[in-house]
Amino acid sequence: MSLRLPRLKLQHKAFFALAVLLVALLLVFLGFSRLGLQRGLGPYMAEVELTGMDGLAERLVQHHEQNGGWDAARANPGFWRDMVRPGAGMGRGFPAGEPGPRPPMRMSMPEPRPGFEGSHGPGPGPEFPPPPGPEGGEPADRSDRSDRSDRSDRTDRTDRTDRPGPPPDRPFGGPWARVGLLDAQGQLISGMAPQPGAAHRVLRAANGQAIGEIVLSPVQTGQGMQRDLDRAFLAQQMGFVAWTGLAGLLLALLLSAWLTRRWLEPLTAFLDGLRGIAAGRLDTRVAIKGDAELARLAETFNDMAVQLATMEASRQRWLADVAHELRTPLSTMRAEVEAVQDGVLPMDDRMALRLHRQIMRLIRLVSDLRVSLDDPQALHGSGHVPVHVLTLLGEALDGARPGFEQVGIGLDRSTVDQLAARVPPPLVQGDPHRLHQVFANLLENSLRYTAAGGRLQVSAEIVQMQDRSMLQLRWDDTAPGVASPHLPRLFDRLYRVDASRVRDGDGLGGSGLGLAICRTIVQAHGGSIEAAASPLGGLRITLWLPLLENPAP
Repeated sequence: MSLRLPRLKLQHKAFFALAVLLVALLLVFLGFSRLGLQRGLGPYMAEVELTGMDGLAERLVQHHEQNGGWDAARANPGFWRDMVRPGAGMGRGFPAGEPGPRPPMRMSMPEPRPGFEGSHGPGPGPEFPPPPGPEGGEPADRSDRSDRSDRSDRTDRTDRTDRPGPPPDRPFGGPWARVGLLDAQGQLISGMAPQPGAAHRVLRAANGQAIGEIVLSPVQTGQGMQRDLDRAFLAQQMGFVAWTGLAGLLLALLLSAWLTRRWLEPLTAFLDGLRGIAAGRLDTRVAIKGDAELARLAETFNDMAVQLATMEASRQRWLADVAHELRTPLSTMRAEVEAVQDGVLPMDDRMALRLHRQIMRLIRLVSDLRVSLDDPQALHGSGHVPVHVLTLLGEALDGARPGFEQVGIGLDRSTVDQLAARVPPPLVQGDPHRLHQVFANLLENSLRYTAAGGRLQVSAEIVQMQDRSMLQLRWDDTAPGVASPHLPRLFDRLYRVDASRVRDGDGLGGSGLGLAICRTIVQAHGGSIEAAASPLGGLRITLWLPLLENPAP
């Protein structure tokens, strides 16, 4: 049986990721801090030690003045050992040539009187008896006492600063083993050559001129700390750094927990909103304030919800309208066919004509629905060629003239004919069949809704829009007009203003898709179309199509 770990929330994942990052940064910080302290402590201690070598500096300057340079130092192999003495005490020492401490004085005693206990006869008087041994036993002999005196004397010389160093044939250590002397040109005279991070002290003559340098190299990396004091200092500093880093880590973790909760908590609101939208509750909204980014995201989400609600309402309304449009002719056809079947109405030519008209009405409605649902981008570029658009418009006007004359509507096309007569004529890249369909739909709309005895004026001109030549076509008809609230919706599918304005003899009117089809086709050609109130008292339809060329107006 496999163990399944619980799935972590995004908030927990973000917190753990930040925690791992902070711990890694802390470890890197501690590592570099320790490395920096180890590398920096040596040069720092070298600087400190070098400041205590005043006596050595004085002796070297005195030697340079007495000998007129460093030639004598280079020629004397024992020069550096005489100068560098551990007994100099890192700051005080005996100048060159000064004798060391005087030898210990011996006290002579008067001759003992004859018969005195312990007398040795004539000769020099005896010394003081030796002190008892370490355990209170017999006193040690003179050789042991001499050895102890030598050891005590060496120990005393190490502790006191006014005693000379060891004899010249004895090696020296500590910082003195890392000291070197350079001349004014940086050439090594005696001692140890300077290492990376070495401390430098310039030697100057009485006139202030630099005559050389004392260099003290630090303890090299890898040799470890040379003294317990150094190791204790490093441990103390690393402890301070570690505690500081842990405190910073704790504070950063608390801040990370608060920030991840604050940043990711709004996602819960978005998740609830998305679930509501997915469940069909299109009235779901997200209320988030504060951060600008999250507020904009919430605003975008709410706008999306509004658009979805609008589209859903439009879809439902459109389906209802389509059902109504199909139900009306189908119900009429059903009633007439059932009347023929029952023998109520005869099946003559008149009935056949009526049924044929109903069928053609349905076919046209279905065709208009299909075209209105086409994507303008899908229509764009399909069969587009350079088109003499005004010639197409003239053909459409010629075809519609009998219908307009039949109802007594005047047709004014003078500006169209004038612009079409220009050489070269305006050209539009498009589909001639689709453009002819636009012109036919607009003429049919004016014919259907313009009162008898009215007038339709079709005008054309070339205008400049955004540094581009556009062909502007206008349809202005007379009353009746359209109220302003209805103008923006005239291009919606299946939208009608007033059924009483229908003038068709069958009383069925238009499908409510003509202007929607016009907008789809015009947009597919890179143009635009809009509706407004006409100065003639009716409706003005204006469309713009981009021209291939830029003829002067």
